[in-house]
Amino acid sequence: MLGTTQSSGRGWRAGPAWPGLAAVCRHEGVHNDPGPDELERVAIEVAQRAADHVRTRRPELFGPQPGHDPRSVAAGTAGAAAVSVKSTPTDPVTLADTETEQLIRSELSARRPDDEILGEEAGGSVRVPSGVRWVIDPIDGTVNFMYGVPAYAVSVAAQVDGQSVAGAVVDVARAITYSAALGGGAFIDTGQGRTPMCCNRIDSVDLALVATGFSYDARRRAAQGAIIAELLPRVRDIRRIGAAALDLCMVASGAVDAHFEHGLSPWDWAAGGLIAAEAGARVVTPPPDSRSSDGHPTIAVAPGIADAFIGMLDELDARRPMSTSV
Repeated sequence: MLGTTQSSGRGWRAGPAWPGLAAVCRHEGVHNDPGPDELERVAIEVAQRAADHVRTRRPELFGPQPGHDPRSVAAGTAGAAAVSVKSTPTDPVTLADTETEQLIRSELSARRPDDEILGEEAGGSVRVPSGVRWVIDPIDGTVNFMYGVPAYAVSVAAQVDGQSVAGAVVDVARAITYSAALGGGAFIDTGQGRTPMCCNRIDSVDLALVATGFSYDARRRAAQGAIIAELLPRVRDIRRIGAAALDLCMVASGAVDAHFEHGLSPWDWAAGGLIAAEAGARVVTPPPDSRSSDGHPTIAVAPGIADAFIGMLDELDARRPMSTSV
């Protein structure tokens, strides 16, 4: 079974299987913490409960059919309580995002009262703590959630000293749970029990199905689009799902062969990156104290094409950080 360790900003590399509690808990204050298997169990339970809430709230906020009232994005309209905006007018946050993050924080605090929490909506310290930190995204793929596109997820990960050691991602619309514990492999649960996952056995990069995503910042989007224009003729095709956590889990399950994207924050990759790595992918993640504005790339790629795919990105100068001032 593949074990993995993380090298911040440089990727994941094959390593020994999980060495036991002592290796993670040498630092002061967490000597009695459980190993990653127990943290994975907590992540699964909390993520699934949060996903139930998201699944219930979607029709309550936006109706039973796909689509939404675009006026609800504008402040001062009747629907303004349902949707507001963050970094740009195209970067929404819904009432369900904030409710779900509150639910996750409450569930984690009840189970793990001494752990820190970093979330997309309520934030947390940029500083990486000594000990366990939960990194959470209440709805990854908020635009899909608003429009009724069935591709949005809840992501819950546990990190120790900035390294992901356990995580769960729940595909809300399909009620599928992806999970992993460091050194324990990656699993998918469609409701009939957990099944191990592994990446596709692909050895030709020109046959790779590649997932990607785009920034909300217009200048960065233009630069990302230019890279895709160069990449597209050299791979099988591109998929833009709209939820990075799901993209990473799709690399793990074999639904795509690779994923790369600039400007993800820790809550986007903390769980999905571990899951992809435990399924055998070569994974490169940003530093654990980075944020979207830093523009670091996140890469996950099936092992048989990893060298070729990363080499191709280097040819395109696509691995350099891409700040929002690009």
